[in-house]
Amino acid sequence: MTVLKIKKLENNTHLPEYQTEGSSGMDLYAGIKEPITLKPLERKLIPTGIKIELPLGYEAQVRARSGLSIKHGLTLINGIGTVDSDYRGELCVPMVNISNEEYTINPNDRIAQMVICKYEKVDIQVTEELSDTQRSTGGFGSTGV
Repeated sequence: MTVLKIKKLENNTHLPEYQTEGSSGMDLYAGIKEPITLKPLERKLIPTGIKIELPLGYEAQVRARSGLSIKHGLTLINGIGTVDSDYRGELCVPMVNISNEEYTINPNDRIAQMVICKYEKVDIQVTEELSDTQRSTGGFGSTGV
């Protein structure tokens, strides 16, 4: 099993946790002392109160929580955030409120989810030709709706 080392920045910091046995993502919690209100279209970095150490060859993907997105219009500014294995700063979540109403994040609210993924680096090879495929250069919408 892969180990994720976590440093809590405060004793009462809520650690990430899987909600069910089948969950691929761990919930991340707001590591704040006072509520933070996001106005419509406002963006803020929400601290989690933790630092992490990933093994080399792994990344953490920070993703929006679907319930917050569909019910309240809260999502991540960058869609999915990548945390590299050599980053040692506090994990913060770049949130945006895309709804028409203010939303208040309270201390220890679940604000995002984090999925740990193995990745592989590749060697780049410059070439004059690429292999043909059925799709070829077909872009957006080329395979139908």
